[in-house]
Amino acid sequence: METPFVRKIERHVRLAPEDRAALDGLARQHVRHVAGRQDIEGPHTAPYHTHLILDGWACRYKPFPDGRRAIVALLLPGDLCDPFAFRRARMDHAVGALTPVTVARITPEQIGEAVRGRPAIEEGLWREVLATTAIHREWIASVGRRSAIERLAHLFCELHLRLTWAGLADGTTLPMPVTQPDLADALGQTSVHINRTLKELRTGGLVVLRNRRLTIRDLDGLRERGLFDPAYLQPP
Repeated sequence: METPFVRKIERHVRLAPEDRAALDGLARQHVRHVAGRQDIEGPHTAPYHTHLILDGWACRYKPFPDGRRAIVALLLPGDLCDPFAFRRARMDHAVGALTPVTVARITPEQIGEAVRGRPAIEEGLWREVLATTAIHREWIASVGRRSAIERLAHLFCELHLRLTWAGLADGTTLPMPVTQPDLADALGQTSVHINRTLKELRTGGLVVLRNRRLTIRDLDGLRERGLFDPAYLQPP
């Protein structure tokens, strides 16, 4: 069975059986479980490794001295928590578990061994880094210019595609284990505002959120409401 990590890389490049085996090997390195609402990697550390999300949802976030935080990325199964961590640079953010997660800790030596003689893996990992930076730019654009309902609709459209490509969505129904405060931290709003915006999307017949599952009733309508163009998520 293909893992979300293999599916994500294979979205960019064609993998041979030995390539898939090498990626599966990375996913078995130093596996550990992290409880929900705990840090996977705290701020101000200088890690010589990255973490691969095997199960559960996590986030990159910027903490503030008064206890607030800004979520700057949502991390799903198959995502590398911080692909730039190998340079021993001090972390200017934290990586936290939003739900209970299972992660694999991967060192640069293990990455090097996996890509040695396997150009498809190296190309796929680089393209995944490019996709990650494209998502960052889109989030900046959302917080800077999209309206409240456009931000939430756009995020739901993005998560739908990312989870579909990872093999974790059931058509237009997808897991949504994050809370309204999590969504508020990711979209630069208050929980009250998120609740009001969710109601507007629901009464408009676009989505239903129930029991930590999001069902998109009208995908075209949701994309139109969020000004969503999936081109930034597509492989080059």
